[in-house]
This record gives sequence, structure tokens and C-alpha cells, in this order.
Amino acid sequence: MKIICIGRNYTNHIEELQNERPTEPVVFMKPDSAVLLKQHPFVIPEFSEDVHHEIEIIVKINKVGKYIEPKFAHKYYDEISVGIDFTARDLQDKLKAKGLPWEKAKAFDGSAVIGEFIPKNQFNSLENLTFELTNNNETAQKSNSSHMLWKIDELISYVSQFFTLKIGDIIFTGTPEGVAAVRPDDVLEGFLEGQQLFRIQVK
Repeated sequence: MKIICIGRNYTNHIEELQNERPTEPVVFMKPDSAVLLKQHPFVIPEFSEDVHHEIEIIVKINKVGKYIEPKFAHKYYDEISVGIDFTARDLQDKLKAKGLPWEKAKAFDGSAVIGEFIPKNQFNSLENLTFELTNNNETAQKSNSSHMLWKIDELISYVSQFFTLKIGDIIFTGTPEGVAAVRPDDVLEGFLEGQQLFRIQVK
């Protein structure tokens, strides 16, 4: 199982971090060891003093695919959820300044929260999904999939040009604005269309 992540897919988040707007999806990877185990807290790593939460809509691939056309991409997943791409922002900034890869800041152990998956056919349209992250019962991030620069099916098609998608692979589709540092004792909860799909504690 591999985790494929998309960066800079929401305009307001691009502006928030003062990044350049991409002309094609920004892609990076996380290993399976990045998955935060169920019922486990997220432990802030010792190498960072500025770990940010980034909630994202995620999809689980359900069959093998390569060079998938956008019009057929919907056949390659039937479940969606929300997750967190934890980012060591201070470390990422240092790596970016040197033109180095982001993996140490993005792919460390426990950096990927994967919520409970639910059938996508529960929703009328995947291009109009509201999702939200609360921190200690207060809204931290909230957006709608309609604000994506590249929609889910477009991302699946694009990614499949470079990587063969396999059953169980997870795609993180990008985060909206509102990213911020987490602190010990924070409680983070993720919602999709009002349905809670994960709850984790920070230590």
C-alpha cells in the first residue's frame, strides 16, 4: 500500500503559504509507516517545533490501474474519507529553501491520519463535499471539494501516468487554508458532510 499526496490544490492555501500556483498537480509520497495506527495518539516528533495539521479528502483505490482516462477514473474507487497530512513546517521550509525533497517533513512515522472510509455513493456529488477539522471542538479548517483546482477523478488520472495504482492505495487530495500548529493535549476531529470519521489526541 502506498500513500500518494497532492500539494497546492486549493488556491487559498497556496496564498496562505505564499507558494507559487502550480500548472499541474504537485505530487509527493508517504510510506506505509507514516500511517497513524488506530486508537494511537499523534506524538509530536522531537525534530520539529512547528507541526501543522492539514485535513484532506482521501480516496482508497479498489483496482489496479495505469494511464487511466479521466472519464473512467470513477471506477477505480468506491470509498472516501478524510485524513490529516501532518507536516513539520519548520523542517519543510528549510528543505524547500535548499531545493531538497520534502519527505523528512511530510513522510515521518505517524504523519498520515486515515479516517473511517464510507461509500462514495452516499453523496450526490463528490465535487460538492463539505469537510472540516476541529481542534478542541473549535473549527480549525473548513472547506468544500468544489474549491479543488484538480478534482478527484482528474488527480487519479494524472497520478496513474507515473505510478501504477494498486488495490488499497490511498490518495490525499490536498488541504485548504487554515493549517496551523498542533500542541500537546489538542484533540483533532475530522468530518465529511457532518459525519465524524476520525478523532485523535496530540501528545
